[in-house]
Amino acid sequence: MTASAPSPQLSPSARLSAAPAGFPAPMYPHKATEAQHRERRIRSFQPRRGRMTKAQAGALDRGWERYGLAIDGTPLDLAGLFGGLPVTLEIGFGMGDTTAAMAAADPSSGILAADVHTPGHGNLLQFLERDGSENVRLAAGDAIILLRDMLPDASLAGLRVYFPDPWPKPKHHKRRLIQESFLELVLPRLAPGALVHCATDWEPYAEQMARVLSACPELENLHPEGDGSGWLEPEEHPAGSVPGYAPRPAWRPMTKFERAGLAKGHVVHDLLFRRR
Repeated sequence: MTASAPSPQLSPSARLSAAPAGFPAPMYPHKATEAQHRERRIRSFQPRRGRMTKAQAGALDRGWERYGLAIDGTPLDLAGLFGGLPVTLEIGFGMGDTTAAMAAADPSSGILAADVHTPGHGNLLQFLERDGSENVRLAAGDAIILLRDMLPDASLAGLRVYFPDPWPKPKHHKRRLIQESFLELVLPRLAPGALVHCATDWEPYAEQMARVLSACPELENLHPEGDGSGWLEPEEHPAGSVPGYAPRPAWRPMTKFERAGLAKGHVVHDLLFRRR
């Protein structure tokens, strides 16, 4: 009997591109992951493969084994991954320009950046190569599985959700990420003092975010009387009933989605809450 030749080892960019279109995340290392991603639950995102450029594919092939990880349900050792740095989870980093800028500006903090957009992973890896940043790890797949199955309790120093899909049609509001069920999953993973920072240019979604976050007794709004127009410390807030929006902090660069929203006349709202 003739022995069969071993299957060729695909490169990271080839594995990403070849992921089954029906699955929401690339980089499946085993069948158990496929079963997890077939869970019957409403998802807050649409799977997006997109066409990678040669530069993005090259960055993936060079950097994925060092900086990337599959969201496959395997518990993570964040201290080992980030050398003991405090870690902020960023859900949905798009093309990675904002993530890279924040990582370069604060090398004393780690960023675990999760997304399902294949070209975005390659693009962010290009930025990390350019800047020499070592404090970012990329997670490919469904952030719900990452939070639920892979992160220890009290392991996160922060959570960032910038310009998530607003799902504007009423019948799709159930797909929005920021809602009570999401907070129930997030809160145990946040260490005391962890910063929760959300931003959106879709005002009805901003109002929903403010209601959901403000209703959580474990979270403190750092700008409970703020209208987003100026930076005040909590003790400096004037009396009054305004939505509780924060001004855009200096550490959050303006994103591509933000610029597009502003060009359409949208109003951008930031919300800053702290885990008690």
